[in-house]
Parts: sequence; structure tokens; C-alpha cells
Amino acid sequence: MLEGVAEQAESTQIGSQENTEGCDRENSVTQQEESSKQHSADRHYKYEELQSRPAITPDSDIPENLLHLSHSFGYDSRHRGNLQLLDDRTLIFIAGNLLVLLDISTKEQRYLRSCSGGGIGSIAVHPSKEYFVVAEKGNQPNIIVYEYPSLQPYSILRGGTEQAYSFVDFNHDGSLLASVGSAPDFMLTLWKWRREEVMLSCKAISQEVYRVSFSPYNPGLLTSSGSGHIKFWKMASTFTGLKLQGLMGHFGKTAATDINGYVELPDGKVVSGSDWGNLLLWDGNAIKVEICRKEGRNCHAGMVQPFALEDGQLMTIGSDGVVRGWDFESIDTADSNGDSSMFEVEPMNEMVVGHNVCLSSVVKSSLPDSFIWFAQDSSGAIWKLDLSFTYTTPDPECLFSFHAGLIQGLDVSRKSHLMATTTLDRSVKVFDFLAKRELTTSRFNQGGTAVSWAPPLVNQSGGLLVTGFEDGVVRLLELYDPQRLHVVTGRSPKGDAKLRLKQAFKPHNAPVTAVAYERNGEVLATGSSDGTVFFFAVGEKYSPIGFVRVPGPVQVLEWSPHSHSENRLLILCQSGHVVEVQSPDPEAQKPAKTFELPELPSRSFRFRSIKSQIKREEEIARQQAVKEKKKKEREERLKESQQPDAEHEEEKEEGEEKEEEGLPPIHIPDPPSPLYCGFYSQPGQFWLSMGGFDSGFLYHCKFSEKQDQDPDQRQDEPFDFLPVHNTDDDPIRSITFSSNRQLLFCGMHSGSIRVYPLQPGDHSLTSMQAYWALSVHDNQYGHLRHIRCSHDDHFVLTAGDDGNIFSFSLLSPEELQKGLQRKMAKVPSPRVGLENEPLVQDIEDPAAYSIETAKQKLEKDRQRREAELKIAAKRKKLAELQKKFKQLLNNNQSLPEHVRLKPVELQLDRRFSDQAERLKAQRVSEVRKHMGWEKERCSIALSKLQNWFRDSLEANVVTVVAICTDHRLSTYRLPVLTEPVPRLRRQSRPSWAEGDGAAASERRKSKADPAKDSSKLEEEEVLRHPVARPAGIKLADRQVERLRKAAEKAEQARAKIERRKQEWAQLYAEKPDENCEDPQDVQAIREAKENIGDLKLKSAKDFTVPKHLRMNAEKKRAQLRGLEENICEKQTEMNRQIMALRDSKVRLVSQLRAQAQQVQKVQQRLAAHLHRPLPALPNMLPEETPEKKLQYSHATLERYRLLRQQRFQTMEQQEEDEEGATSLLGQLENEKEEEKEEEEEERRDEVTPSLSASSVTREEEETAVEEGTELSELEEELQREEEIRLLHKQDSLLEQMESSVCQFDTELQLLRHQKLRLDWQLKLADLRQLTLYQELLLLKEFERREDSLQEKLNGRIKEENSMKYKLEECNAQLELKYGEIAKLQEREKALSAAFQASLGKENKFEEFLTKVFKKKIKRVKKKEQTGNEGERKEHRDRNVFAEEEEDSDEDSDEDDDWDDGDSDSDTEEGEAALDTVCPPGCEPDLFENTVQLRERRLDLEELLAEKKRSAEALKKECDTLVKKEKSLKSSRKAAEDDLELVHREKQQKMNELDVVVPLRLSQIEFVTNGMMPSDLSPALVLDKTELRRLQERIKQLQVEKGQQRDLYCQARQQHVRLIHDRKDMDAKIQVLEKQCNELMMMKYGRLVDLQALQMLSGNRTLEELKQEKLLREAAYAKEIKQWDAKVEEARHALMEVTRCNTERLLTMTSLFNQKKDLEHKLNARQKKMGRQFQDYRRRVDQEAIRRLRELVKTQSQQAEALRREIGLLSRKGGHVLPPGQAPLPPLAPVSTPTRRTHASRQGPGHPSKQLKAQYSPSRQEAN
Repeated sequence: MLEGVAEQAESTQIGSQENTEGCDRENSVTQQEESSKQHSADRHYKYEELQSRPAITPDSDIPENLLHLSHSFGYDSRHRGNLQLLDDRTLIFIAGNLLVLLDISTKEQRYLRSCSGGGIGSIAVHPSKEYFVVAEKGNQPNIIVYEYPSLQPYSILRGGTEQAYSFVDFNHDGSLLASVGSAPDFMLTLWKWRREEVMLSCKAISQEVYRVSFSPYNPGLLTSSGSGHIKFWKMASTFTGLKLQGLMGHFGKTAATDINGYVELPDGKVVSGSDWGNLLLWDGNAIKVEICRKEGRNCHAGMVQPFALEDGQLMTIGSDGVVRGWDFESIDTADSNGDSSMFEVEPMNEMVVGHNVCLSSVVKSSLPDSFIWFAQDSSGAIWKLDLSFTYTTPDPECLFSFHAGLIQGLDVSRKSHLMATTTLDRSVKVFDFLAKRELTTSRFNQGGTAVSWAPPLVNQSGGLLVTGFEDGVVRLLELYDPQRLHVVTGRSPKGDAKLRLKQAFKPHNAPVTAVAYERNGEVLATGSSDGTVFFFAVGEKYSPIGFVRVPGPVQVLEWSPHSHSENRLLILCQSGHVVEVQSPDPEAQKPAKTFELPELPSRSFRFRSIKSQIKREEEIARQQAVKEKKKKEREERLKESQQPDAEHEEEKEEGEEKEEEGLPPIHIPDPPSPLYCGFYSQPGQFWLSMGGFDSGFLYHCKFSEKQDQDPDQRQDEPFDFLPVHNTDDDPIRSITFSSNRQLLFCGMHSGSIRVYPLQPGDHSLTSMQAYWALSVHDNQYGHLRHIRCSHDDHFVLTAGDDGNIFSFSLLSPEELQKGLQRKMAKVPSPRVGLENEPLVQDIEDPAAYSIETAKQKLEKDRQRREAELKIAAKRKKLAELQKKFKQLLNNNQSLPEHVRLKPVELQLDRRFSDQAERLKAQRVSEVRKHMGWEKERCSIALSKLQNWFRDSLEANVVTVVAICTDHRLSTYRLPVLTEPVPRLRRQSRPSWAEGDGAAASERRKSKADPAKDSSKLEEEEVLRHPVARPAGIKLADRQVERLRKAAEKAEQARAKIERRKQEWAQLYAEKPDENCEDPQDVQAIREAKENIGDLKLKSAKDFTVPKHLRMNAEKKRAQLRGLEENICEKQTEMNRQIMALRDSKVRLVSQLRAQAQQVQKVQQRLAAHLHRPLPALPNMLPEETPEKKLQYSHATLERYRLLRQQRFQTMEQQEEDEEGATSLLGQLENEKEEEKEEEEEERRDEVTPSLSASSVTREEEETAVEEGTELSELEEELQREEEIRLLHKQDSLLEQMESSVCQFDTELQLLRHQKLRLDWQLKLADLRQLTLYQELLLLKEFERREDSLQEKLNGRIKEENSMKYKLEECNAQLELKYGEIAKLQEREKALSAAFQASLGKENKFEEFLTKVFKKKIKRVKKKEQTGNEGERKEHRDRNVFAEEEEDSDEDSDEDDDWDDGDSDSDTEEGEAALDTVCPPGCEPDLFENTVQLRERRLDLEELLAEKKRSAEALKKECDTLVKKEKSLKSSRKAAEDDLELVHREKQQKMNELDVVVPLRLSQIEFVTNGMMPSDLSPALVLDKTELRRLQERIKQLQVEKGQQRDLYCQARQQHVRLIHDRKDMDAKIQVLEKQCNELMMMKYGRLVDLQALQMLSGNRTLEELKQEKLLREAAYAKEIKQWDAKVEEARHALMEVTRCNTERLLTMTSLFNQKKDLEHKLNARQKKMGRQFQDYRRRVDQEAIRRLRELVKTQSQQAEALRREIGLLSRKGGHVLPPGQAPLPPLAPVSTPTRRTHASRQGPGHPSKQLKAQYSPSRQEAN
């Protein structure tokens, strides 16, 4: 049966074309289809025959069932679509080369192996759940359809791809199957899977395809997606059959993304996911809209996949672990608004599965009406979800949990059937592979990278695990049975096993890659990718011993076995280095500064590639073997042949041997090949397995004796190697032995297991020949890096990079049950006292110090402390020396000056001080450099503070205080007004239409002008014929004078007529139209419409906002800005006045002080009792000069520094420091105020002592005067006068001071009242500003919609205007074409008139020439329509010449038949030459003119036909444009309506805003029952001025109404009167026209154009032509007389020639009769004569007949020449020879019969030759 299937597969040919746009369907032969149908009915497959089997070396004793699959513990959760549902309790997923059928309830597993052995690419389940599909990997993989539940193959689909399938899926009814392959072909194939036939096949795309599916709504549509693309397919029927047509999706402005999932919608749209978490709605092959959540949030965090459309919801999953349901209607009708392509929508339902969950695919339960879904979690789990989204919906349930990603570490217990694994998903799991279940899981903060089970020497119970993590931490984990802990403590914990942290330490700063215990269990070694290996002493607490550095990242650690004498550690590095170190002594003294062990004995080895050398040696051996074989064959041939040329053959063969193929070159890979694994063979020797170029061998290596060289520069070669079969591209990744070392297990790069049987003690692996191999993990990425044997060698455990973990048993299941007594692994019991131990502190910070780093840091801290202590001691010593030196200086100062030492003498050396100065300068510069950044930072901070607090205000708040009162006046705090940022708005530009209109008119004009010019040119070309005018005809003087006067008279008449036309035109222009309205009325109506406004309330629903009153955000911002500027202007003006008042106070204070000083001077000269007290002098308060607050001096800064230092000495905490800083500023200000007060007191004290001094001096003088002599009367009088003057001056000064103070206070009061009024106005302005701001916020909400609608309307208007211009342009072109057609028709009529005029009257050839003119000729289309006239004439001449040649041929034929007496030959000749030969009697010029006119007529007809065709095309285009214009008008109207709705809605929203209007009670007139109601909502707020204006307007309108009624009556009467006047004028005009016509008939006999008659003037050209006509008539008459004489002569010659021809004809007739008589006689005689004379007479007769025929021929030629001569003479009136040609010889006389006889004797051809020579010139002339 299988052979038949294979034959069928070979005979089936699948034709596919690699074209993404169309793929042809394979057309199978009818015979093949019939055979396929017949075979499909009989086919039957068995799974046992198809499944892949282990590969075993031939002729080996290895059994096929060496390993038995026990269980699968993993799940490839990163594989796309790796979860399907067969029924309500069975899940299937891919595990490497296995398909796992998992029972949900019992958790039992069943397995199906891959049939190809190359892995499984994808799976799918039939909609009926009766079949499922397994698409495999490998070379030419197959798709196998299995029946369920029998699990037997139903059909096999072959030839769909080359390497692997990436996805398969059924259509909605399950009749078709779609598959897509991976690289390199990416083939998309549609299968009729029941018949195993290809329906359609083509290449999908040259990128990785993740998914392909049929549309559930349209069976002819498919969709595929993948890496950076999505493609839409359609099965289309063409004339060649069914094809797949693909359309690539274009992302446009959206960033390209990988598309993992999508959902087809019923209307053909597709919703797909993206990498960033938003949904993409595809319409056609373009993105219609990108869907996100409100405020631009993503639909999911990370990748998103839509997966179903159910119950009006679009369901999506994401990598954030959330399931969301979206409204389908909103998404289906989603559309972008404005420039953004985003559409915002919120989910209807949401379910959070978990925080560390990454959902990648879901499948729905097969139960009807079920909401249960099963989800694949890329984080390593399978979830059960209820997506009913009701109040009773249960929480998500995690059915199964697995490792996620590649397995980093695996190890088995040495005492039980336990297995531990770890991965980068931060978990450590322990499995019981005997009971096939997971025992426990522990999770940590970082991912695990290595795990090892402690040997029994370390832990007797076998419950200790050592795990390494990616942050360099190593954790010791204890495994114990918590149920046994219950016996001790009485607690009942859950689970069968539990992991507990025993100890955590961090020896590395990079991931831990390997851990290994020493053979005695005393030392633990850990290796890391940072190139270090750390050793720990094993004990109750693991203590660090030290570490060594290795040349590369550590790959494997292996301690030497007990068979070796020395205890060493073999370190294998990924870079190819191998290092062997001696085991450190745990009891040795540890170094104090570092844990590094540089003195630890070590040996190193660096692998150097020898694979190319091995291949070279193999090639040499092969060639040597071939040479030996050829040599033997040659010797045998020589012995057998014994021939002499044998030596020559030998030399030839030796030459051929020299021409051997070249040997393969020596190749060393760069970079070196990676090292995968290795193990000890003997002390100092080890085996290595390499990857990359060096794979395919196991290399036996040993350490060199020379270890002095740098390990990085070493080049060591293996001393032996072992070839491994079929591993050049599949190296060994891991190796382990059975406990007895008789089985070698190898984990391969391809994910397969190899088992080699070995002989005992075979360290050199010589018995490693035969092997058993089985593909287990994924062949592409499931590298088998971990393989272990159980402690009893009954099980083999494998873990690969595909996340799968398998257990195999070396025994069959029956033997295993018999051999094992337990069905479960034994979990170790907890340690005694475990429950009382505290929890161990874990290392959770990834940035924590490692052991070595922590020690280095401690050492650095110790060194720093020691340095600080030394520095402190030095400083103390220096302080003591300084103290001694100061004491010496004091002692020196206390000595007498003559023994005191000078400062120069105290200096030991000048260079010390110079050096100190240099150091000081250097340190100062260093400090400045060091503090440069801080200085810049502080300056920037200061500038920011100033900008924020000081520069942000236009001016500081200044408070002006009155002098005598407590009134104060402060300025406004004004922020700096920023310039408004110009907002770019898309506004409609009406000017573009005008520009386009002007451009269109220019285009129409430019298009019309060339057409006009071309028409003119064509008209001139067709109708105008250049006539050669004479040089000039001289007119007589009388004729010239008459012409001049006529011209003057005509010019005067023309000017008069033009003036009259202009007057009439002006009159008609002023004449109004019948429907015209008075412009004044129109203007009045326009003003009324603009001013009267819309009488409807703004709150009315049908209120339409006028265009000039429509408000938008920009206008509202301008209003708000204007209001702010107005407020700021008012406040600035008030601030200016206040500042002016402040400045006046400053001047007043200085003035008062000056006046006070003057008063003091006056009072110094007055007596004390005459002194008046001075008024209190005002001072400028700090708030009056706030700008002085920011002024500081160096002294102020220095004082602040001192205060700050004092405060720092008392502060201990930073917060107190900040508070102290603030108090420092207050203290500094208080000190400044105290200083000012002291200055004021000092100033006052200066005034008071002066007064007291003056009074004292005055008293002294008085006492002196009293004691001395008395004053005279004059002196007393002068003293009284001086006293009176001083008193007056004192009083005036004091009065001035008081008046100045009062005036200042008054000005302040007035300004204060103004400011209060301004405050009231500003408060109203603030209310107005608040209203404007509310309106602005409201307008902002509508701005986006309004802008989008306005932009849409502008686009519609632009399109409509463009369409109008196109239509106008098309109509203009059409009118132009119609005008051209009319002109062409006029020209055609003019051409016909010209032809009729050329015929004249009573032309006898009129009928013939009319036929020639109107004859229709089929003309060849010319390449160029506008050729010159010469080319057309030449073409026409060629046509005429060709027609004449045809006529000549016909004439020659007629001449040949002339002897037959055809009497109708002349008639046929005339009919044939109807339009090519001018008939006799017709003028040749007239005939030629007729032919030319016919050509012009044909040109005009062709041009007219072309113009009509173009006009018809333009007419169709106009109709199309009219339809488009109508549709555009309707769309514009709809856009206007939408915009009007927005304006109306905006107006309604603005009407809802509250406006605050402050009113006095006197302004409220809304009174009910004499009282003001509490509710004023129905009241109306009006401006009193506006109300008064409206009342006055009512009275004005009543007056205007009466005036308009009177005007209407007057206008009606005038209208009736004008109608009667118009009727009278019409009747009068008719009478005058009748009289004018009668007078014209009487004078001219017909109606003439009087204007043309008046403008008629003398035509000089006409007079010249008349004179020329007279002259030419005289000349032509003279010439006609001459030609008449010539014609008469020619007529006589013609008569003579005719007579001669007649005689010759008569002679020929007689000869003909004689000939007949002679023939009759000859015939009679021949009958009588004998036989001997018959031949002679026949010859004679034949000769006579020949002569007669030649004679007839000659005569016919002569007759033809004569006819031509006659025709020529009849046309031209005689034979005219050109000048210089000799005259024709005279005609020979008519020969008599005797002469004819004589001439015939001379020769039969002589007369014909003579005649031919005579008439040849005439023939040439005729031609």
C-alpha cells in the first residue's frame, strides 16, 4: 500500500509559479484524476509503518527499543500556535519530535512521533474535531491528516514545501486546507486534503509567514501575515483557470510591524495587531485607521492579537496578560478625524489573567454555546478562561505550568528518582520522573543558569541543591518533605516537597555557568561567564577559599575522578581554552586583601584546529590508494600485453598521475570554534567536543610540558582524534556516561540522542563505533545541552533549548514495573531543628557586591581610614608647630626694639615664601576650576530666581504713604506680558479661486490664440493664392484726386458713425434692465439686512449665526488678548502716576530737609523763645523703595558669610541648616534696619547739637552784651529789624513746608480715588475676562471639529471651483471648436463659390468639371497634417503622373486591339481619364484649378471631420464634468450643513454660559407688586442707552414708513406715464422706418446699408487693377491675333497630314485585300504541289506573315504618334518648340503603293524607325 502511495506521489506534478500577484492552478490530466480518485478510495495508512524510528548502525547488536519514552515534562510555549483542542478534555501541542495529547482532567499523556524525524512545524484541528493535521519539518516534509480518536493516518499531503511548514489551517467547512512553508520557498498551498491533491500553489512572500487562514464569511478570500507584512489573497477565476491573487498590505504612514494575529470582519475588512499594542483596521490593502484607547493609550501593553469576533465583541489578547473585548460596530465603522489616523475607543470588557503572563494564542472549547477558552502562555503555562464577562465569571485557572524558554540547567539526584531544572524564567523546579509529576517550584528575582545536586558525601539525605543565577548569586537549596515536618511540629503544610533557602552568596558579577563538587565533597567550585572560578569550603556554612582567573567564559567544570592520583579541576572555556588547577586547601590561610589565588598550580591548553589537516591527510591517503590501485592495474596490463608501446603507455600514465587534483588547504577558523563539552580520559589527558568548523570529531588532548607561555598566545594541537559519524553539521553538545561507563550518551546539536556502547576501561574510546540515535527535541532550535542518567541507570533525562524535558527508560514499561518496587521517588526528610531555624537572608539586589568586590571595598575602606588617621596626626603636629611659632613671635614683639628681630630675619629662606605663594596661587586656580561648575550653577540659579520672582514682573509693588495721614497707595503687580505665539490655522483662502480663474482664463486665451492663428493660417493656405503683382501702375492725376476726396468723405462719415455708435452704446449701457432695481434701493436693503440682524433670539433652535459674527478660538483669544492689554495699559498708567507721586515725595523729602536746615540756620540767629518747633520730617519707608532690597554690597555679603559660618557651627542637621539660612536673612535685614535707624539718630543728633550750640553762643553773646556796654538805639533798631526779618523767613519756610506736605497728601487722596474707581472698572474687566476665558475653553472644545469641517468644506469648495473652471474651460474650448467648424464650413462654401466663379457662365465643361471637383477620393493619411503646399502639390503631381501612366498602359492595350476594330475604345479612354486628363476643348488652367480646388476641398473635409470628432469628445467631457459638478455641489452643501450644525451647537453652548452683570438697585425695574422678586431669571438685562435708541428708532421708522408710501404713489404714476410715452415712440419709429425704406427703393431699387454707403471711399488698388486690366487686354488681343495666325497655319498642316494618312490607309486596305487573295491562291496551289515543296512554302509563308505583322505594328505606332500630335495641337493651338531647338523636318510625302513596295524591299523596319524619330519630340512634349 505504501509503495502505491509513493508511486502516486512521484506521478503527481505540482506546478507553481513564484508570483505573489497571481498563481496558476495546476491542471491535472483527466487520467491522473481518475486514478487518484480510484486510489483514494482504496488507500489505508498505518501509523506504525509511517512513524520515524531510531537510526542504528548496520550490523550492530544494538536493539531498536534501547530507550523507551517515559514522559514529557516540558512545553514549547514560545512556538506559535502550539495549542489545539481535540475535544472538551484533550489538548494537543508540539514537543520537539513528538505530538503530545494531554488529558485535562487526568493529566495523562499520549504521544505521536514525527514521521519524518525532522520535527513538527504546525498543527491544526478540523472544524468537526474528527481530524487533526500534523505539518512536519525536514527535507520535503509531508502533512499528515490523522483521524480522531483512532489516531490513524487518513491522508498524506506531499510536496507542499522544501524544508518545513510554519502554519496550517482549515477553511470554515473543513473541505480545504491551507499551508504555508518556511524558508527558503515560503510556499502557500491550498489542498483538497481528502483527495491528497493540490488545488492552488504559489509563493507567499520572501519573508517569514506566521499565519494563514480562510475568511469565515467569504470562502474565496484568504489572509496571511508575518514578519513585517500582511497580505490579502483572493481565489479568482480567469480564462486560464483558478488563480490565487495576492495584494500586499501597505502600512503608509504607520510604522511597519510584525503581525502575529488578525480577524476577518464580515464586510471584508481585517483587524490586525501590532508590536506596540494598538489595533490596525485594514480596508482593501491599506490601513484605514489605527485603534487606540482614550488619550492615546495603547490597547494593550506590548504585542496585541485579535483572535475572535463573538456576540458583537472583538476579542483581543496581549503580551500584558489581559483579554479585552471591544465594540465591533465602533471598530467596523471607525474613521479617522483630522490629520491624525487614530481612532479612540474604550474596551467593553476586560479580564486580567496575570501580571507575568504573556498570552500568544487561544482555542475555544468544542462544547456548544460555551464561553470557555484555553490560552497558551509564552511564560510557560496553559490557562483556562471563561470569557462570558458576567458577574458570576470565575477567575482564570492555570491548568498546567512549565518552564519558559531554553533549559539552562538540569541534574538528577544520586539517591532517588528526582530531577531538578532551572531556566531564565526565575524558577527552579523539582520533578519525580518515576511518578511523572512535578513536586515543587521556587521562584527568585533572577533567572537560573546552572544547577547541581550535591553528592551523598556532602548531604547524606540527597536533598541539597546548588543553583547558580544570572546575577552571579549561588544559592544552596534544601529539598524536604513537608508532610514529615508535620509529624514534628504539628503543622500541616501543603505539597509533597518543598525547597528552602539554606545559604546565598555572590561569588561572581556575571551569570554562573557551572557548579561542581570535588570528588571528596570538601570543595565546591563555581564558574562564571566573567572568566573566574571560585572555590568554597563545604561545611555547615560554605566559606570562600578563593578564585582563579581563566582566559574565557567557563563552559564546564569537571573534577578528576578517584582513579587519578591528584585532585584537580578541569575548566573548559567556551573560547577553546582548557585550564587544569590543583584543588585548593580549605584549611590554608586566606589572603587578607583579596580572594584571588595566583599561586595555585595550574596548567593550560588552547585548542588549535586540526580538522583541515585531518581532511588533507585523508585526501593524501585516498590519492595514494588510488595510485597503488592504478599501479597494480598497469603492472598486470604490462604482463599481459608484452607490446613494444608499453613503455609509452607507462610514461603517459605517469604524466597523468602528476596531474592530480590539488590538496585541500590548511584552514584555521577565526574566531575559533566554540568548545561545547569535554571529560577526563587519563591524568593530564582529556577529550573535547568542538562546534563550528571543527565539529565532526572528538579530539584527544593533553597538557604540554611547557607552561611558561601566555595562555592567550598558546597554540596546542590534539594528539589524537576520533571521527564521529555524520556530525559535521551536528556536533555533540553534551556527554554523560552510565554508572558503569559502558554506555556513552550524547546530546546532539540537532536535538537528537545518541547512545554508544563502550567496552569496560576504554578511555581512548576505541570501541566508540556503533550507535543508536533518535530525534527527540526540535531539530532546528532544540539543541540538547543537558543529558543525565539516573542513579540506578534505569532512566535517561534530556533537556533542550526548545524548553522540552523528556525522560526515557532503558527498560521496557513491564520490566520497569517489575524491577522497581516503588512507584514514587523518595523525597528526603527534613533536618532536625529545621522548623526552629530562622529564615536565611537572601541576596535580592542584582547590583549587590560580590564576595571579591566586597572584600576589595573593605580593603579600600581600611586604607582610607589609615590615611585619614595619618593626615590627622600630621595636622596635629603642624598645629603644635604653628602655636610655638606664634609664641616666638609674641616673645619677639615683647623685646626692646634694638634687640627685636625683623620679619626678614625671621624668614629662614625667601624661597619658602615664594614657594608658598606659588602653591597658594596654584591652589586658588585649582579651586576656581573646581568651583567653576558650582559658580556657574549658582549664577544660573540666581538668574532663574530673578527671572521668576523679579523679571517676571514689570515693576515691583511700590506703596506710597501719606505724610500727615495713614492713607496708602500701592501700585499694581503687573506680570510681563508675553508675545502671543502665532497659531497656524488652516483658513480658507478665497484668493486662490481668483488666481485659478485668472490662470484658467489665461490658459483658455493661450489655447484659443494658437487655434485662431492656425485657422487663419489654414484659411490663407487654402484660399489665398499668391498672384504676381506688377511693380506698380501709375494712375492719372484726376484719378488720384478723385480717390483722395472720396477717402476724406468716407473718413468723415466713418467718424460720425463711430460717434453715433458710442452715444448709442452709452445710452444702452445706462438703460436699466427690465428686472433691474434701483442701486440706491439695493444699497438701502443691504444696509438694512446688515443692521437689522436676525430677529430670532440666539437661544432659538433655528438661529443662524451670521458669517461676520461667527466666533472661533483664535478670535476669542484676540478678544482676550485685547482685554488683557487694555487692563495692563490702564494699570500701567496708574502705576506711572503712582511712581510719579513717589518720585515727587522723594523730591519733597529732600526739599523738606533742605528747608529744615534753612530753618535751623534762621533759628541760630534768633532768640530761643522765638523758635517755632519744626514739623516732623518724613522718611522714605522700605516699601516705598523696594528696589533697594535687592541692592547689596561687599560688606553685606561678608557679613552674611560670617553669620552663616557662626550658624553652621551650631547646626547639626540639614533641615535645621535650611531653617537657619532663612533666619540668617531675617537677622541680616534686622541689622541693616538697625544701621539705618542709627544713621537717622546720628543725623538728628547732628541737628540737635547745632541748635544747642547756637543757643549757647547766643546766650553768651547776650551775657557779654549785658556785662559790657549797652547797645545804641540804632543798633537796637537794626537788631529788631533783623529779628523781624528772620521771624518772617522762619514763618514762611514753615508755611512752605506745611503747604507742600498738604499738597502732597491732597494729590495722594485724588490719586487714591482714581485708583479706587479704576479698581471697580478692573473688577468688571476681570468678570469680563472670566466670561471670555469660559467662552475660549468652550470654543477650544469645538475647535478641532470646526477646523476639520472647515477644512473639509474648503476642500469641497476648492474641488467645486476647480470643477467649474474645468467646465468653463471645456465649454470655451467647445465654443471655440464650434466656431472653427463654422469657419471651416464657411470656407467650404467660399471654396464652392470660388469653383462656381471659375467656371463662369454657360461653360460646356461645367458638368465634367463639377464631377471632377466633387469626386470623392480615398486618400492616404498624411503623417503631418500641416505640410507645406509644395509637398502636397508634389504628391498630387505624383498621383496624376501615376494615373497617366495607367492611362497610357490602357491606351497601349487599346492600340494592340485596334486591329480587332473596337469602335468604343475612345469612349472607354475618356471615362478612364475623367479626372486626370483634361478633355479636348477644355482649358488646362481651368482643369488644373479644379483639381487644386478639389484637393483643398478634401483637406477642408478632413479638417472638418477632425474638428467634429474633437468637439464630440469635448461634449462628452463637458457632460461628465457637469455630473461631477452636481455631485460636488451636493457634497459642499452637506459640508456646509454640518458646519452650520456645529456653529449652532457652539452658539447654544455659549448661550448656556453665565455672564455676571453688577447692577445697582436703582437699575432694577423688574418689580412684582411693588417689590423686587427673589428670582431674577426671567428678567432681561438691557443697556439704557440702547433701549432709549430703540424707542427713538420706532418713531423714526413710523415717519419713514409714511415717506416711503408717498414715494411709492409718485413712482407708480410716473411708471404709467412712461409706458404711454414708450408706445407713442414705437409707433413713430415704425412710420419713419417705412418712409426710409420707400425712399431707398425709389433711389436705389433695393434696400442698402446706408452706413456702408456713407463709408464707401475710392479704392486705389481697384483703380490700379482697372488700369492694369486695360493694359493687359490690349496686350492679350495682340497676342491672340498672333496665335490665330499660327493656328491657321497648323490647321493647314493638319489637313495635309490627314490627307496623307488617308491615302496610306487606303493603300493599306488594298494591300490587305491583295494579301487575302494571295493567301487564297497559295492555299490552292499547296494542295496541288508535291511533298518536296511543302516545307519550303511553309517557311516562305511564315516569313511573309512575319513581315506583314511588323508592317501592321509599324503602322499602328505611326497612327498613335499622329493621334498624340493631333491632341497636342488641339490643346495648345499648334506645335511650339522651346527656344534653341531645331524645327521638325517636313512630313514625308504620302507613298504610293509602288514606293511602299520599294521601301519594303529596303527593309521592313526602316519606315517605322523614321516615323518614330520624327514624332518622339512631340510625345515628350505631350507627356
